[in-house]
Amino acid sequence: MGAMILRAGAMYDGAAIRHKVDGRWAEISYADLTSAAREIARGLIALGVEAGDRIAVLANTRPEWTLIDMGAFCAGAVVAPIYHTNSPEECAYVLGDSDARVVFCEDQEQLAKIQRVRGDCPRLEHVVLMGGTSADAMSLDDLRSRGADVSGADIDERVAAVGADDVATLIYTSGTTGPPKGCVLTHGNLLDATRAYEERLDLRTQGVPIIFFMFLPLAHSLARITEVCVLDMGGTLVFWQRRPELLLDDIRESRPTYLPSVPRIFEKIYAAAHSGIAEQSRPKRAIFDWSVKTGEQVRALERAGRRVPASLALRHRAADRLVLSKVRGLFGGDLRLAASGAAPISKEVLEFFDACGVLVLEAWGMTETAAAGSINTIEELRFGSVGRPLPGVEMRLAMDGELLMRGPSVFRGYFKNDEATRETLDDGWLATGDLAAIDGDGFVSIIGRKKDLIITSSGKNISPTNLENALKQSPLISEAVVFGDKRPYLVALLALDQDEAPKLARHLGIEPDAAAMARDPRVRTALQAAVDEVNSHFARIEQIKRFAILDRDLTQAAGELTPTLKLKRNVVYEEFADVFAGLYDEAAS
Repeated sequence: MGAMILRAGAMYDGAAIRHKVDGRWAEISYADLTSAAREIARGLIALGVEAGDRIAVLANTRPEWTLIDMGAFCAGAVVAPIYHTNSPEECAYVLGDSDARVVFCEDQEQLAKIQRVRGDCPRLEHVVLMGGTSADAMSLDDLRSRGADVSGADIDERVAAVGADDVATLIYTSGTTGPPKGCVLTHGNLLDATRAYEERLDLRTQGVPIIFFMFLPLAHSLARITEVCVLDMGGTLVFWQRRPELLLDDIRESRPTYLPSVPRIFEKIYAAAHSGIAEQSRPKRAIFDWSVKTGEQVRALERAGRRVPASLALRHRAADRLVLSKVRGLFGGDLRLAASGAAPISKEVLEFFDACGVLVLEAWGMTETAAAGSINTIEELRFGSVGRPLPGVEMRLAMDGELLMRGPSVFRGYFKNDEATRETLDDGWLATGDLAAIDGDGFVSIIGRKKDLIITSSGKNISPTNLENALKQSPLISEAVVFGDKRPYLVALLALDQDEAPKLARHLGIEPDAAAMARDPRVRTALQAAVDEVNSHFARIEQIKRFAILDRDLTQAAGELTPTLKLKRNVVYEEFADVFAGLYDEAAS
C-alpha cells in the first residue's frame, strides 16, 4: 500500500483530493499527497512507531484522514479506525483492544473523548490533533516537522519491507450485535479487493474522469476500499463538507462520475425526486409517471440489444427534457454509475433511477471481506440481486441457506479473538451470516440476516428487511422497523421523514411539531395509505397489521443506527419494547 501511494505520486499529475476550504474548492495533488504521507511516516518513526504497531484515527471523513492513512502505510504501521460517532467508552474499547500507540483526533470534541478515557488505555503514548492546538496533544503539523531527521531512505526501506501478508488495518465491526470485533485485513486483502472491483467495473474507462464522492465513514471498509481504488487508479477523491444537511447539495456540486454509497442516500434522493409529486396537479403527475415509464421502455430495449423505434426515441427525448434529466441533475449530471452496498436496497428504487439514466449497481461485501464479494455490472445486471461473485471469489450456500464465501479478500480473522475466528472461518470459507439464494447463472440474492429472521407464532419465516425497504420508499417514511417474532402477525415502528414532515403538516393544515404529528389521526391516515400500498405487494402473513409513529427519527447518537446508517435492530427492539407490546395490546382490547 505504501508502494502504491509512492507510485501514484510519480505517475499522476492531477488532483488526488478536492475539498472545500472556506467555501471554495481546494485541491491536493498526487505529488503533495505523497509528500504529506512521507512526512507523516517520518513523524511516526520519530515517535518510535515500529512496523506492525497500531495507530488509531478518530475522525470524520476528511482529507487529513487519507493523508494519515497513507502515511501510516508508508511507515509500515497498522491503522485501527474509530468511528467519529463513537462514545468515549467505545473509543477506549478500540484503543485498548488494538493496543494502539498513537491516536489522531479530528478536533477538540474528539480529543475530549480521548482525554476522558486515556487512563484506561495504558498502551496509548501519543495523541495528535488534526486541527487546532492543545496542551493535551501535539498538532499534525508538529508531528510532520518532528520527522525532519528521518531520512527518505528509511521510508523507502519501510515501504519495501511490507508484504502482501502483512496486516494493513484492523477494521472494527460497527457492533449491530455485541461488542465490536477487530477484523484483521492484510495489504493483500485490500489490493485484491481493489483490483477485483477495477477489473469487474472497468473503472479505467478511457475519456471518463475518475471522480469519487467521499462521505462514508473512512472507519468503514467500503469507504477505505473506495479510497484505495481511486488512489491506485489516479482518480480524484471529492470530500463532503461534513454537514449532513448539505450532503445532497455536496453531491450535486461535486459532479462525481462514480458514487459508492449506502442505500439510505439513494433512498433520500429517490424521496427528493418524488417530493411533492402527490401534491401536483393530475396532468403533472401524469407527465412524471409517463416520463419514467418511457425511460423504462427505452432502457429495457437497450439492455436487450434491440433498436429503439424512432417514435419511442422521440418520446424519450421529451421525457428526458421534462423529468429524467432533472433526476440525473440531483447527482450532478456527470454520474457514470453508482454502487450501493452495506445493506439491502429496494429493487423499485434501482429501477426508477435506471429509467432516469442513473445506473445504481447493487453490491455485497462485508468488513470481513474487505467490502468485496459480488456486484452487478453494466453488462451483467439483475435488479434485486447483488450480482455475481468478483474475480477470484467463490460462493456457495450452507444447508440452512447461509451464504459462504472464499477468496483472496477474506480477512485473516478477528484480532485477539480465536474463538470468534473459528466460528466464522472454516477451511477458508467465511460464514457470512446472510441468508441467500444463487440462481443458475450465478447471480446472488440476499434474503436477510440469519439473526434478523422473524419466525411468527404460526412458524412462518419472514425477513423484515424487504418490508422495511418497501416502507421507506414512501417519501413520508424515514425509518421503518418491523417486529413480530413469536407473534401472530407483524407490526412496525415508523419514523416520519424530517424533510417531508413539514410539507405534510402544511398540506394537512396542522402545526409541524413532531410530537403532535405523531399523535395526529390525519398523519396516521396518510401513513396508513403508505402501509396499505406496501401490504398490497406481500402475502397476507407478511403484511403489517398495526404500526406506531415515532416523534423523532432514529439516530446514531441514540445508538439506534450504525455509522453507515444500518439499523441496530436489537437496540431498537429493546428501547421500544413497550411500544411494540402496546400494538398487540391494542388488538386484544
